[in-house]
Amino acid sequence: MPDEPDLQTDRPHSARVYNYIVGGTENFAADRETAAKALEGWPGLRTSMLANRACMRRMARHFTSLGIRQFLDIGAGIPASPNLHEVVQETAPDARIVYVDNDPIVLAHARALLTSTPEGRTAYIQADMRSPDELFGDPALHETLDLARPVALTVIAMLQFVEDAQSLVDALVAPLASGSYVALTVPTGDLAPESRDLAREYTRSGIPMYLRDRTEVERLLTGLDLLAPGVVPMPRWH
Repeated sequence: MPDEPDLQTDRPHSARVYNYIVGGTENFAADRETAAKALEGWPGLRTSMLANRACMRRMARHFTSLGIRQFLDIGAGIPASPNLHEVVQETAPDARIVYVDNDPIVLAHARALLTSTPEGRTAYIQADMRSPDELFGDPALHETLDLARPVALTVIAMLQFVEDAQSLVDALVAPLASGSYVALTVPTGDLAPESRDLAREYTRSGIPMYLRDRTEVERLLTGLDLLAPGVVPMPRWH
């Protein structure tokens, strides 16, 4: 890892805007400006983001209870304890987790994502999720995960930043073994109308956001067997 990555502090980044809104300190003026305007349009945005984080933890525990011991987390974000591996390894110390993100500030703090239990293992890959061939070709992924065995793929609050989300989901799922799981969280205009203003503000600030409705999100999972309760608001998932 480079010692001094270019943090691109002059432009907002979704991970740093998220970090500021939920009370973190790893953000800059451009991120705080975007966050302030987003909160003007949606005062409950912080509550929604915290609900998203809580949903991620429930998903992680649920997959662990189903026997999954390998996790691939796309869009890891700035480390915030409990991170995914901490949640998983609390009950499955032998679990292995690979984090992926393209934000240079996440790279700068990636050591916080590498505090694995002795029995398990974690790794961090600096990559863009929109280049899945590069991601799945990274040696660190194959040194940590065995793709011949089931993996839990988590894409938490990321697909709204991808225009062709269907192709991306298909490409991320294709290399996974039978018995794998996929967990998604994404804002929807019909379930959370306030997210329309959020999408406009993010896009205006240089972070393109593509809002979808519930039917479009369900379509992303075509061909996969949905676990109960299916596509629901985050607080209602288990």
